[in-house]
Amino acid sequence: LHRGRAPEDLERFRAEGGQMHLIVQGDIDPEVIVKAVKPLAVYRHGQLTDTAFQEGKLASVREYCKKLRQFGVLVGVGTHKPEVIATVEEEGWDVDFYAGCVYNRTRTPEEFRKLLGGELPLPAMEVYLDRDPPRMYKVIRQTRKPCFAFKVLAAGRIEKPEAVDQAYRDAFGSIKPTDCIFVGMCPRVKDEVRDNAERVHRILSPSAKGV
Repeated sequence: LHRGRAPEDLERFRAEGGQMHLIVQGDIDPEVIVKAVKPLAVYRHGQLTDTAFQEGKLASVREYCKKLRQFGVLVGVGTHKPEVIATVEEEGWDVDFYAGCVYNRTRTPEEFRKLLGGELPLPAMEVYLDRDPPRMYKVIRQTRKPCFAFKVLAAGRIEKPEAVDQAYRDAFGSIKPTDCIFVGMCPRVKDEVRDNAERVHRILSPSAKGV
């Protein structure tokens, strides 16, 4: 939201009376982000966090979070790896929330070979394993801090209506009452915003079963 036409679109939205709690991925200098869109919260971009973790440089993410804190926004850490959240919790970082991808899409080739008996899927970054979500949901439940679960639909790979419903049920049934989910939408072919809103309302209604 701090690049391209996004700041102008956001300014127009706000000028017309629109309101939202804006939560932004932090992949550039925090000061630039805060000045551009005045967000409620910023979290360190998940892939950047994971790369730092894999290279033994997670301390750089902690420093980024410290810099964010200076600008008066809520501070978070994004990741695709449950072990990152566990590490940040263990080290007691000064952060307010986490954004956890329920599919670990930043495994190294070595991690994949170990997990898959020597096999290496190609391209590895586009592999979504069905046993990943429970791993992330477990860590999300273990922290008292609010968490945002994202890619709950496996980046659009879960498409059949009944499978989408089940993915939402799994998500809402696996997170804490203080948690939320992020859902990516591109409403060019159909009104995905309305579709998701109606689907979630139906799943979470008092008459719904299984949540």
